[in-house]
Amino acid sequence: MHDFEFLEPRTVAEASRMLADLGDECRVMASGTALLLAMRQRMVTPSHVVSALRLDGLHGIEFDSQQGLRIGALVKHAELARAEVVRRHYPVLAAMAAQVANPQVRNQGTLGGNLCYADPATDPPGCLMAHGAQVVLASARGERTLPMEEFLVDYYVTALEPDELLVAIRVPPPQPGTDGRYTRFMRTAAEHRPLASVSLVARREGALCREARLVVGASVPIPGRLARAEAFLRGKTIDPMVAAEAADIVAADIDPISDNRGCADFRRDMVRVVCRRTIAELFGLKGEET
Repeated sequence: MHDFEFLEPRTVAEASRMLADLGDECRVMASGTALLLAMRQRMVTPSHVVSALRLDGLHGIEFDSQQGLRIGALVKHAELARAEVVRRHYPVLAAMAAQVANPQVRNQGTLGGNLCYADPATDPPGCLMAHGAQVVLASARGERTLPMEEFLVDYYVTALEPDELLVAIRVPPPQPGTDGRYTRFMRTAAEHRPLASVSLVARREGALCREARLVVGASVPIPGRLARAEAFLRGKTIDPMVAAEAADIVAADIDPISDNRGCADFRRDMVRVVCRRTIAELFGLKGEET
């Protein structure tokens, strides 16, 4: 690892000015679980690292029945998983956070750092997208809010401007009758990153689907909603045939990646299986989850 200067600003405006002045020679660090690894491997060699840990307003989890959930960017995955307000109002988010990577990462890594790294094979982005989440970005110029769909731009690329920091994540209040599931597929028990993931949040009445938000992650360059499958599920009574047809639509509409963890065809097949199981579990189709 090359030598670097470690900077500890106290305000977002101060951090933003540092980023603007230093440009490409600088990186922001939250907990460092991803950045330090990249620096050790010399994938990035910044001359300056700006720590976000002392910035005001980036911690804490708050819930309001009208405004929904606000998660500070520096909230750790383990904090999100065990927060009572999240477990009560957003159980799918809590369950997802409890599965991220491994215990070391869950207890050290932050939600904001995870989103800014934009690893396609990670858990939070797709699950947050299915909940209609937005990110709050701030700089010395002010704040702006983006939906997750606009924040995630490409493979390891976000919409952050060079002088911006992610300061919070906002999740709308859940509507009555809303339920959801997050399912991930791992090739082996030793893996920490899913090969395929499906997030499904639906407003339902028993087996009747009133509305659905369905997102595939890990097998694609960036998580994305499956509009055609969502439209197919809307207004239908869910049975095994409907679940299977929706999964076929999802598999046909994704553009999976190929790498040393799995070829595109394998990933497409796994997404189909995981999607069918997720729909079946959410709508209580006994014996259809496997």
